[in-house]
Order: sequence, then structure tokens, then C-alpha cells
Amino acid sequence: MPAWAVPLPIEAEVALDAAKVPREAMVAWVQEVGASAPRLDWQARQSVNPASLMKLLTTSAALELLGPAWSWSTPVWLQGTVRRPGPNGVLDGDLVIRGTGDPKLVPERLWMMLRRVQQLGVHEIRGDIVLDRSAFRPALQNPGDFDGDPLRPYNVQPDALMLNYKSLTLTFAPDALAGVARITADVPLSGLQLDDSVPLIAGPCDDWRAPLMLDVADPAKLKVAGGFRKLCGEKSWSIAWPEPQRYSERLLRGLWSEMGGKLGGKVRDGTAPSTPPSFELVSPPLAEVIRDINKFSNNVMAQQLFLTLGLTQRGLGSPELAREVLRQWVAERYPDAAPSVVVDNGSGLSRDSRVTAQLLGRVLQADWAGPVMPELMSSLPVSGLDGTMKRSRAPLGRAHLKTGSLKDVAGIAGYVLGNSGRRYVVVVIINHPNANAARPALDAMTQWVLNDTLTP
Repeated sequence: MPAWAVPLPIEAEVALDAAKVPREAMVAWVQEVGASAPRLDWQARQSVNPASLMKLLTTSAALELLGPAWSWSTPVWLQGTVRRPGPNGVLDGDLVIRGTGDPKLVPERLWMMLRRVQQLGVHEIRGDIVLDRSAFRPALQNPGDFDGDPLRPYNVQPDALMLNYKSLTLTFAPDALAGVARITADVPLSGLQLDDSVPLIAGPCDDWRAPLMLDVADPAKLKVAGGFRKLCGEKSWSIAWPEPQRYSERLLRGLWSEMGGKLGGKVRDGTAPSTPPSFELVSPPLAEVIRDINKFSNNVMAQQLFLTLGLTQRGLGSPELAREVLRQWVAERYPDAAPSVVVDNGSGLSRDSRVTAQLLGRVLQADWAGPVMPELMSSLPVSGLDGTMKRSRAPLGRAHLKTGSLKDVAGIAGYVLGNSGRRYVVVVIINHPNANAARPALDAMTQWVLNDTLTP
């Protein structure tokens, strides 16, 4: 056995011992890109929960099946007659919007959509705004099913017409002279009443949310009690809207009204016509979308992409069809590894997902040698620079690593540039109740790969 083929680096063993995590709770795979054999294989064929590392399968499959330039298209119909087109134009009929899963329907792009409606001469809609969500058939779940915290933005459920992630960001800005922190919301939700301030209080800023209490019993009247640390400066707090089924209605009404538009009817679900749309809103390309998914581990966007695979490859965005697509993609490329894979929702926000370190390593090797390598690699967080690796202890820019974290899971997977100039595929996952206390073991593994010139 070569001298460098030790079971685990001693530094990683020490870190595991300090966290009271047994060595058997870690799996690891390290292989130089393009090499035929791994440099380190530690239980790499053992099936484990990968947490957000599952996003690597979803985004790799999407880049290959759809292409990096692929984009979502959201068609819009002016279903009726436009009278007096111009500043006082009236649509005698409905405005119809059909969702196809676009995960980037953020407020500025929604504004562009509604601005286009006004450019077509419509400032008053006498009918309804009709939303067609039929492209997706997501599983029926409550937002709090995963961890009992429905206000966490990552718990927002998929939607073919996902507007602004069904979330609201509250900004707290200290006003020292008035002795309060001013509270503002990032989007104009129709009918929302929000406390406009909270008292300033003394104390450290390490946990500024702790003194604040948010009352969402009545979603139309958000109440903020407690106090805001006066030394904290401006801070933002994002929450999932507590009434997700009415979020689209409130947001579209609020935006349309803010733009000077009038709506005579209501915002409701319905079916889009079969005629060509009046116009389409096109999303950023897939390569840009997966940068948000992987760099910031965005679970909502990942699940939107996952269901999009079902929609584009099987005709409907359902979890069952999306799982079928991803399982087939794995089976066709890695048939020996396919039985070890358990696909749940494509994001890794799951207790049921399973994959092996070896499979993730093989996927990353194939990505490196394939045509989508630049797009996939550039989507990964860069050590010390951005995304979930911004605070990494690895040398600046030397590691492109996707991170994964759940209550009992911690992991990294991606590429590390060694001191020798060689680049390595690295996958390390810990499944244990103390997994997050053992993160120094992940740092130790990364450092061991970086120091490849110190080993034979």
C-alpha cells in the first residue's frame, strides 16, 4: 500500500475524537481529476444522507439534460379586448399568467412583467388576474413538516408559479434619535399591516433576533414586539409568508397598485388558454440559476429545478416523475451505483435521501471531463470568497466545495487545488448526532488534500 493511502489523515481522526464522533460515521473519497484510482477511499460505498450535497446530482443532471443556456418561459395573455390603449387603457377581460417552474420570479422581474402589460396599453384590468399552476403537481405537505418551523424560508413548498419564494424580508434600521428601529418590508403585499418600529435596547449584537418576537397569528397584521440591539446597525430578517396560499394574490395586487394599475376583479387560480400568449417572460439561463442553488444552497430553487426535470422530461412536474428522471440519469451513467441512491426532493432537505461518496465523486469526475465543467464548477462556493464557503478556513480560492448540513449531517463535495498544482475531487460526509460539532474534521480533510506535496 502506498504511504499516502492511509485510512484517514491523523488530523481528521483527532477532530472526530474531539467531537466524540466515531470514524465509522464518516465516509470520504479523494481522487485526482482524471486519475483512475482514488487517493483515499474511506467507506466510500456506504450509502449515507448527503444533505444539500444531493443538489450536485440535481444540478449536474439538469445541466446535461437541459443545457447551461436553457431557460424557463412564463407566458402571459391579455385575454380580452384592450380599449383606449395608453395611460388610461382598459382590459375588458382577464390577465392570465401560466407558471412553468421559474425559480427566479423575484420582485424586479415581476415588475418587468407587469410593466410589459402596461406597455401594451393596459392600466386597468376589469376582469381577474388568473394564475395557471398546473405544470407542477407537488406533494401535499405543510411547510412545517420537515422541522416544525414553517416560517423558515427553506421550508417553502414548490409551486409552478413561485413568486418571490413566498417570502417577506423585514429590515430593521436603528433611529438613535427616536430610540427605535424602523421596520420596513421588501415587497408591497396588499392589505398587510406591519408594526413600523420596535424599541432600541442595549446588549451585544451576536444574536440580534433573540430579543425580537414576531406574532403571525393574523397574517394580515404582522406584529413585532421586544427590542432591537441599538449597536447592531441595519439588519434583515427573512420569513416564509405564514399564509402561502394567498401570497401570490397579495404580491400581485400590491405591485400592480404600486405601479398605478387598477384591478376590478380578483386574483384566482385558473387555466391558461391554448392560444399563443401576448408575451413571455424569460428567466436567466440555467447556468446562472444553479449558481444561486449551489453557492447559497437554496432549497426552494433546487426543488423548483427538480420538478422542472419531471416537467421537461416526462410532461408533468410531479415528485414521482422527477425522481424517475434522476434515478434513470444515474442508472444510465453509473449502473452499479444506482441501487444505493434514494432520491426524495432533489434539494437534500430530507431525512430519506441516500447516496454514496463514491458516486458523488464519480459525478464530479464526469463533470470535470464533460462539456458543462465550467458552469458546474463556477456554481460551487469558493473558499473564503462567497456562498456557504465565505467563512471557510481553507486558503483563499483554493477550494470549490458544495456544503451540506442538517441536524445530524455535515459534508463537503467539490474540487480542491493542492500545493503541487494537482486538482482533486473531494467528497466527505459525516452522519452522526454530533456531525456539526465535527466540522473541523472536514477542514482537516481539505487541508490534507491541499498539502499534497507533504506526502509521497
